[in-house]
Amino acid sequence: MTERSVARSSMIMASGTIVSRILGFARAVLLAAALGVTTDAADAFGVANQLPNNVYAIIVGGVLNAVLVPQLVRARAMSDGGKGYVDRFVTLAITVFFLVTVAFTLAAPLLVQLYTSGWDSDQLALATAFAYWCIPQLFFYGLYSILGEVLNSRSEFGPFMWAPVLNNVVSIAGLGFFVLIFGADPTGSRSVSGWGADQVALLAGSATAGVAAQALILLLSWRKIGLKLNLNFRWRGFGLRPGLKAASWSLAMVLVTQIGGLVQTAVASTAVAGRDSGLAVASVAAASIAWLIFMLPHSVVTVSVATAYFTRMAQHAAADRMPEFKTDLTTGLRVIALVSVISSATLMVLAYPMARVFVGEYQATIALGNVIIALMVGLVPFSFVYMMQRAFFALEDTKTPFIFTSIQIAIHIAGSLTLGVVADKQWLVVALSLLTATTVLIQGAIAYSLLRKRIGSMGESGVLKSLFGFLLAALPSTGVGLGVLWLLGGVGPGDFPVDKVFSAVLSAIAVGGAMVFTYVLLLWLFRVSELREVQRQLKARLTSRR
Repeated sequence: MTERSVARSSMIMASGTIVSRILGFARAVLLAAALGVTTDAADAFGVANQLPNNVYAIIVGGVLNAVLVPQLVRARAMSDGGKGYVDRFVTLAITVFFLVTVAFTLAAPLLVQLYTSGWDSDQLALATAFAYWCIPQLFFYGLYSILGEVLNSRSEFGPFMWAPVLNNVVSIAGLGFFVLIFGADPTGSRSVSGWGADQVALLAGSATAGVAAQALILLLSWRKIGLKLNLNFRWRGFGLRPGLKAASWSLAMVLVTQIGGLVQTAVASTAVAGRDSGLAVASVAAASIAWLIFMLPHSVVTVSVATAYFTRMAQHAAADRMPEFKTDLTTGLRVIALVSVISSATLMVLAYPMARVFVGEYQATIALGNVIIALMVGLVPFSFVYMMQRAFFALEDTKTPFIFTSIQIAIHIAGSLTLGVVADKQWLVVALSLLTATTVLIQGAIAYSLLRKRIGSMGESGVLKSLFGFLLAALPSTGVGLGVLWLLGGVGPGDFPVDKVFSAVLSAIAVGGAMVFTYVLLLWLFRVSELREVQRQLKARLTSRR
């Protein structure tokens, strides 16, 4: 892949992700209207829908990404162009995902109890009913990842990033029908014991239907590049052992991370006890929305850049071209830092107006906004860790990511359990979010140290210099954003930026636009090379379309 093709691939993926995230926000707003955010029903659905989502996040970040792309790049050199390898590996992966999905679905009641603490029988029953409908998403998320990674290995990046658009369209349609038939309930007036089987089926079933559509549409993209899915169960003697060996460490990382997610969710679920005092207390559903906002800049930029560079880094590693490997890695880190720094600052300033889009009450707005601010502290290190993980995966090293991820999870588990005991329920999820940011920073430091030991100096002084420059530019940008927010009235009860959804959106546009303009202007005045690199990529993309 050339620089121009990397730029083109990154922008195709980013455009698909932007559309998907816009629809994802619309879906989250509609879900909040249907169930609320700081309500028992919202938390019940949040736990159930989080079960397959947690595994999917690790699948994309670990097993398939670590194993498929490097192995498929090598398999392309086979006489059949890697077709036989693809058939066998995809068959094996589909089989594993099917068996895991069946096992998890049967274990739904146990899983719901593991992920919650202190819930009454009615709320547990509702969460379990949702889980029976949601857990089958595991199979379709796995199928989506497998089919998509095969496309990525052949530099067909667009379908993988655009397929989630269909997912959101189907889910939004399902939510729309739910609100139309059963009505909106943003304050939780509908008791958890009053839910019927038809309500559960429509809400959770449409969510699963969206994921299924997202996966199956990729089969059309396979056909366009001349691939056909042929199941082949003859797994022995076809070179799958290196992939399976790499997968063993990634599977271990899945288990470790799942344990960490389980503990954090279970601790966060205890926050519902704080609602007895009449306060709007953030719990599982609020944490999920904060994570959705957190992932917006990460998925639009970091995932797009890292995915585009990952295939090329795998090619460099396979050919033992380490200078080119390091150049791609550091270039990706600098571009990621450019966007992540201003994204963190902007989303922290806009935390309360953005929270108001999802909730109706002022207390709930503040509760959700506090979680968003705490989580955004970790955006930059989280994005850096993601890129460094891809560097290890391109080197076909899945053991080292397991090591530094296990350290992060161990610290996080200890911190979560401690916070569950000492933190006030009103601030528990905020404290957990700050804990996540802190442990990810530690994880990033360890990952960097181990990567440098593996490949030597990476020209990291240039990355640190760029990061420092971005932080300096973000400071006056933050001041401008706070000033505009103050001029609009502030974030007190009844103030314009948090009064209504429409005024919150207008405020977000005004404040965000002022901050980004100031940031880009400062980078341009100081002739920051990364900004000019982005400009060159944009120009290359526009030229290629003519």
